Amino acid sequence: MQNNQSVRLEFIVLMASLMSIVALAIDAILPAMSTIGISINSLDSNSNQLLITMIFLGLGSGQLLFGPLSDSFGRKPMVYIGLSVFAVASIICVLSPSLEWMIFGRILQGIGLAAPRTIAIAIIRDMYKGDYMAKIMSFVTTFFILVPVVAPVMGKFILNHYNWRGIFYAQLVIAFVVCIWFWKRQPETLKPEHKVKFTKFVFINGLKELLKYKVSIAFTIVSGFISGAFIVYLSASQIIFENQYGLVNEFPYIFAGLAAGVGLSTFLNGSFVMRFGMWRLAFLAILVFFLNSFCYVLFFWNSENPSLPILLVFMAIQFFTIGFIFGNLRAIAMEPIGHIAGIGAAITGFISTVMAVPIANYIGSFVNETALPLFFGFSIFGFLSLSIFFYMKRDVKIV
Repeated sequence: MQNNQSVRLEFIVLMASLMSIVALAIDAILPAMSTIGISINSLDSNSNQLLITMIFLGLGSGQLLFGPLSDSFGRKPMVYIGLSVFAVASIICVLSPSLEWMIFGRILQGIGLAAPRTIAIAIIRDMYKGDYMAKIMSFVTTFFILVPVVAPVMGKFILNHYNWRGIFYAQLVIAFVVCIWFWKRQPETLKPEHKVKFTKFVFINGLKELLKYKVSIAFTIVSGFISGAFIVYLSASQIIFENQYGLVNEFPYIFAGLAAGVGLSTFLNGSFVMRFGMWRLAFLAILVFFLNSFCYVLFFWNSENPSLPILLVFMAIQFFTIGFIFGNLRAIAMEPIGHIAGIGAAITGFISTVMAVPIANYIGSFVNETALPLFFGFSIFGFLSLSIFFYMKRDVKIV
């Protein structure tokens, strides 16, 4: 019994590590955004937000490649290929002479990282389903959230003692270590009888199959709304805390503290989901997500930023709900499509990401003087997500 628990814990940490390389690639460079901008002759802070948002474009499109291939050739080979693409892309970022080249490198990083991110979810779905899958996803995400806690601090440390390029070198080393661990310890989970012959129609056939399941489509859209609003925070947080509040040195620690709140709620979700169910927890979390942001908009409409403690209280509540949202939404969307887990994870991930990137780019362009556009985006997409929940309530008992 103890041995089985040990193996399960290792599995959770390994899956989290695969997914965490994505968070590391995104969050570690946040303290270095201004320095990178100066180095590549890009001094517009709004333009530099593309270094964050465009990696998500690569993540979304890369899933369409690696998801179907993993259903045909296995989960593990695609992880190796994806991490190799990430390595090449990281070198491109290090050598980039301009913003355009850096954006190209970031998109390519996203394409490569789509493999471990998508396939980790497919592997979890290969092994678990239902509320238990949501529980495993919550614990995986709890470990995953540790990366946004430490990544900005790590990035700041490397920036102070080396330079911004060292951040990309550190990412490469960590990705290599995780790849070796995955190779040595994770068995292939795609059973031979579940392999899908790879043809040029595999994506079309997978999409046709996915469209049969209204729940999967609906909650993929909800995931896109919430992800888009959250990516705005990731891309604009440096502007808000460093430029608007003047907290250059404190920014990594503020970011880490808010990320820790997400980690706490994700851990609690893993404990509560078997008791209350993933539908109910996700619904209540999105309700609070909307109400909190809507209250901020009402209180601070057409005014300057509030004091830092007030802003942090609203942000802490906002991000505490995230831990009850993401894992449950993904589990709800994946539940009916376990028989096409690879292509299913790819298409749902692609749809939500393609929705999220333009949302983030558009709203992020308004985050100049105050944080109000951030919460305005939270409230709009929280409301739209609630509307979909109420629509789906006709078919599934939520509360």
